[in-house]
Amino acid sequence: MNKPIVVGFNGSAGSAAALTWALQRASRQKLPVIVIHAVDDRWMSPDFEYHELIRESGMEMVGKAQASAGEQAPDVEVEARLQHGSAGRALREASKEASMVVVGAHDKHWLDGGPLTDRALQIVTASDCPAAIVPEKQGTSGRGVVVGVDGSEESLQAVAVAAAEADRGGDELTVVLAFRSPARWVENQLPASGLAETLVEEDRIVLAESVVGLGDKYPDLVVHQRLETATEPAKALVETAAGARLLVIGSRGRGGFSRAVLGSTAHAVLLNVPCPTIVTRVHKVKHSQD
Repeated sequence: MNKPIVVGFNGSAGSAAALTWALQRASRQKLPVIVIHAVDDRWMSPDFEYHELIRESGMEMVGKAQASAGEQAPDVEVEARLQHGSAGRALREASKEASMVVVGAHDKHWLDGGPLTDRALQIVTASDCPAAIVPEKQGTSGRGVVVGVDGSEESLQAVAVAAAEADRGGDELTVVLAFRSPARWVENQLPASGLAETLVEEDRIVLAESVVGLGDKYPDLVVHQRLETATEPAKALVETAAGARLLVIGSRGRGGFSRAVLGSTAHAVLLNVPCPTIVTRVHKVKHSQD
């Protein structure tokens, strides 16, 4: 059975962009789509006079979403659902039976954070399947797939997903490992230590090991390795992926000194997504500190 792509829809331009992106993906992969709009009426009493009005408004939005989907991708089977309660919870539950959950990107202009600001991050964290964050404005000529690595098992999962995506779409793959070298004053306190050079060489090895086997599996895939030693990880990923078709990151990084390409850095990346960004969740990894 082909698992559906689930889209969170709230009528915003961001969620409309997410729907369009999901429909295009579903059409290529011949997958069904489930559009979910959640009416967060937990604070209301059933007797509240506007309760039915809000439900009807939600039904109208669901209907418009389904009609739009039908016009955009008539070859895709689309189901639209109205859910009651938290949007985050509704999408997390739907992720259990989905191939991917897709939501719109954070709207930086909403001072209150907006309904998808933290919920997108919650969904990424809790989703049982890969989650995609789609920016409202997307270039039509985006090329290439970018993936962030740091040597963790999660980032190796991300490389596997990114390579498959790049090969399927005929794109080149750019694998990025970024960290900021120790400050000069640190080096000065450690005479002839070569600390910076040692770290660079170690990460060059990690970067190379991250792409081992890709040439055998995808002989036609062009793979670029990019080591950034003077840029924060999130900034390096966002800048490298500007103009790309897709950015892929793992659900978390391995942590440690200047190695958080993902993990806490994912928050910064997802608040500044340069292109559609997939956060992989191929399988959960057990960490010693969990």
